[in-house]
Amino acid sequence: MMLLKYLVLIFAGLSAGGVIAAGVFAFLAIIGVYPRLIGRTHTNSHILLYETIIIIGGILGNISDIYEIPFHIPGQWLSNAFLLVCGLSVGIFVGCLVMSLAETLKALPVISRRIHLAVGLQYLILSIGAGKLTGALIYFAKGFGG
Repeated sequence: MMLLKYLVLIFAGLSAGGVIAAGVFAFLAIIGVYPRLIGRTHTNSHILLYETIIIIGGILGNISDIYEIPFHIPGQWLSNAFLLVCGLSVGIFVGCLVMSLAETLKALPVISRRIHLAVGLQYLILSIGAGKLTGALIYFAKGFGG
């Protein structure tokens, strides 16, 4: 009976994690991060490679986060070079994410016209930001952040 309980918990945990990961990747694809990178680098013929690398990166990132696998690089010079490449890659990704979100915000006036929102767009944006702030405060106040 106890084994069944653990199997159900494992299945539920893996399913929930898979759904969350798929949602994050879908969000990044919908706001245009990946298409923007592919378009800027003119590598349309390598879309299958992009998909494979995104999936493998997500899986390896989750595994290293869950199991806290140490990653040792021998030598100070090589370690600093690795950190430089990682930092540059993360910076480029965050820049693309910010630009994609900025383009998404440009769509808000179009959405407001389509749903016939005559006044109050600023309150809609403010409520989205306030909700994000409230969620972050609860997340860190309750100790969910580590």
